[in-house]
Amino acid sequence: MPAKRAPRIFIDGYNLALEQGTGVATYARNLSFALRDLGAEVGVLYGTKASTISMNPLIREIAFFDPRVGRPSKWVQALHTTRRLLSTPFGEIATQVPITGRVVRETYRSRLPHFDHLWNVQNLFDAQRLHFNVYRNRMNVHFRSPPDVMHWTYPLALKITGARNVYTMHDLVPLRLPYTTLDNKRGYFRLVRQLSRRADHIFTVSEASKRDIVNLLGMPEERVSNTYQAVEIPKKYAEKPIDEVRTEIEGTFGLEHKRYFLFFGAIEPKKNVGRMIEAYLASGVEDPLVIVGKKAWKSRQELRLLSDNEHIRYLLTRNGITETRHRVRHIDYAPFPLLVSLIRGAKAVLFPSLYEGFGLPALEAMLLGTPVMTSNTSSMPEVVGDAALQVDPYDVRGMVDAIRSLDRDQDLRGRLSQAGPGQASLFSAERYQTRLREAYTKVGVNWG
Repeated sequence: MPAKRAPRIFIDGYNLALEQGTGVATYARNLSFALRDLGAEVGVLYGTKASTISMNPLIREIAFFDPRVGRPSKWVQALHTTRRLLSTPFGEIATQVPITGRVVRETYRSRLPHFDHLWNVQNLFDAQRLHFNVYRNRMNVHFRSPPDVMHWTYPLALKITGARNVYTMHDLVPLRLPYTTLDNKRGYFRLVRQLSRRADHIFTVSEASKRDIVNLLGMPEERVSNTYQAVEIPKKYAEKPIDEVRTEIEGTFGLEHKRYFLFFGAIEPKKNVGRMIEAYLASGVEDPLVIVGKKAWKSRQELRLLSDNEHIRYLLTRNGITETRHRVRHIDYAPFPLLVSLIRGAKAVLFPSLYEGFGLPALEAMLLGTPVMTSNTSSMPEVVGDAALQVDPYDVRGMVDAIRSLDRDQDLRGRLSQAGPGQASLFSAERYQTRLREAYTKVGVNWG
């Protein structure tokens, strides 16, 4: 009797570009590893600039990791352009990227998804945006042997002919909090409404997001599956000896263990950084607030209290020496191992986001046993349960009281530290795989 064929499930590389580190990228990477552990054959479809414009497989492999490989000859460019002009009205043809191991990719190990094979369509994600603006429908991508399921990890105007196409809608923030995003709201609404009608299934990451999808887009509940996400941190970082954690954060940032508050994430309106800073300054606590994250849209407005404000500095006398210290410090980037140490060394993590589809940073902190203050809106109550301090993210006074409590109440911090890992365990990799398996079964995947 022939062996059972593994289900072929592909995901997109829209948020998996090597230089990115967004929450949606984390979702896509975790999904790829979960599919591997479920026994699926995993393909990843990218849309990079240059990896298909060469007859030489080594050059195509190099170009996947670095598109600055140089321009191909004019006749190769002309051949590629002609092929694309002829094929675009009927869709794009995916080309396999040869990954032979000749390019040393250790630098990107932590950012690469799991894959059995990689595919590429040049500038696919820019092309789908233009296609949708012109034709108002999804652009086809063709494979010689299409997968059983194409899982688009973001709302994209794309589909694979011959596969069941499912899409993850993490949230509907552009419709619920339109003033916090840069999306073209009319175009976004047109796209997600079309996907809600034509997708084989919709995946999402919380009951709050599922309610929004059902209520705002009119989708039947049975066509939407909430799989949540998995929260996992490698043991070599999560269980690093405390002495090493102390040395890292003090040597790298001059911070004392359990003597600072931490926020990590993009600095943008949705994250509510401006109100958080206002509340922290008003609380009068002496331990500094450390903000780790890149400046995104309207970040200057969110950080306005920090600009030329001498009141955010204070004098600290230690060993007879008086130093000027910043009450609020911004760190643009910390590599993941160092970020884990920063989370573990914090007195508490502050995450008062206005709206989250899932809220992974809060759970990561809880998994590491760090007390968390977060918001009582969107998905956060169902995700953190009673294991975090919840506040109204619009109420600065409430945040002030919460920060003071976390600063002064050692018993509160101890209770939250103990409760956090237990709550985070509800979102383990094993539970996530079970939810994924059930959702894929709804679109006909046979796991054997």
